[in-house]
Amino acid sequence: MHASPSPPGPVPSRTPSPGRTPGRIPGWLPGRGRVGPALVAAGSVLALWYAVARSGVVAPGLLPTPRQTFAALAESARGGTLATDLAASLARAGQGFALGAALGGALGFATGYLPRLSAAVTPLVSFLRPIPAIALVPLATAWFGIGESAKRLLIAYAVLLAVWLYVHDGVSRVPVAHLRAARSLGAPLYRRFTEVLVPAAAPALLAALRYGASVALLALVAAELGGADTGLAYRLQVDGQFLRVDRMFAGLLVLGLLGVGVDAALAAIGRRFVHWSAS
Repeated sequence: MHASPSPPGPVPSRTPSPGRTPGRIPGWLPGRGRVGPALVAAGSVLALWYAVARSGVVAPGLLPTPRQTFAALAESARGGTLATDLAASLARAGQGFALGAALGGALGFATGYLPRLSAAVTPLVSFLRPIPAIALVPLATAWFGIGESAKRLLIAYAVLLAVWLYVHDGVSRVPVAHLRAARSLGAPLYRRFTEVLVPAAAPALLAALRYGASVALLALVAAELGGADTGLAYRLQVDGQFLRVDRMFAGLLVLGLLGVGVDAALAAIGRRFVHWSAS
């Protein structure tokens, strides 16, 4: 393999401005660059929503305006219902996500690194992945009752399968030559794991956590609809029984904003600790 020739002529030097590191883009610039398009998109959706709600195409009682939705959200916040439901849903989703991500990540690293284990586990996981969490609600209720354990296990089940897929794929794609080179240099197993395998698979792990967080919210809805007395999805069900469409839209808005916030937090953590990733 031949090296490409250097370009003729002197290369102009660049003098970095004070307080900036050469070759680095300021940390605030990527976020600032995304705020404008995001605000434009959100404004466009709100304008379209308002136009459709006022057009009469949909009955007024079935499609509230943004103002009516925000009023219902403010009413729920003042009454304390929003805080109670949000706290309950966050506790369930957080605990289920933590359990599922830990198990799915560990299993993904193991199957991605050990081909024989992968050959044994992959068919079973491939069988379970098409079975949605909502299909297991009756079974989980029969086994564990309508308490919190069933809900957390359902969320953990869904997150485990999602995280496993990403982590397994990322670990299995790590070049074997890198691991062999580390072993030939005398690196013990734990150093090959922490200094070669984990950094190489870290972008896939970050993607797994972001996807797993969204799956946790999806499974949360299924778990709370299966039997709960608090929670965002439970409140959606109750409001649906009374045809409070404005409150239902408010609940959906909260779920969507919760997902955006969690994903943004995980992405920020990834940019901080997995800086070699393009995420």
